[in-house]
Amino acid sequence: MNTCLLQCTVCGTLFQWKEDSSPSQAREQSEALERQGKRVPAIFYRTEAGGEPVRAWLKDRKRVGEDIKTVEFGWPVGMPVCKPFGDGIYVVRTSLAQNRIARVLFYIDKKARMVLLHGFIKKTRKTPDEDLELARSNKSKHQRGLR
Repeated sequence: MNTCLLQCTVCGTLFQWKEDSSPSQAREQSEALERQGKRVPAIFYRTEAGGEPVRAWLKDRKRVGEDIKTVEFGWPVGMPVCKPFGDGIYVVRTSLAQNRIARVLFYIDKKARMVLLHGFIKKTRKTPDEDLELARSNKSKHQRGLR
């Protein structure tokens, strides 16, 4: 029986599953393997239309994914990787090439998951109010959708 590989889009970890498994079985197996050892597994905020804006933003930002992984496996994590913003929102702080700074705002939901709410490249010293407000709005929408 052959096995297939699935790569985590956040941290790049490879998972195996049996080739004859159904897609839902493969997804369940990969999620179970991915969760092993994580204190707070990350999930992506999903819009009503089904989009995942933080996943799209992270696509080619491996260093940001590594910092998210640090929080997943080491929660609670402090500076310089993670910092609280208030209202239950935290920020993952990542320094990128060419003096750019990436930020991912998240919260820990009732199911002890790290919900990635909003990501952006910081251009000013202070976090823009519109970025923080978007994260708060996404948090509120996500909380209303939890069972």
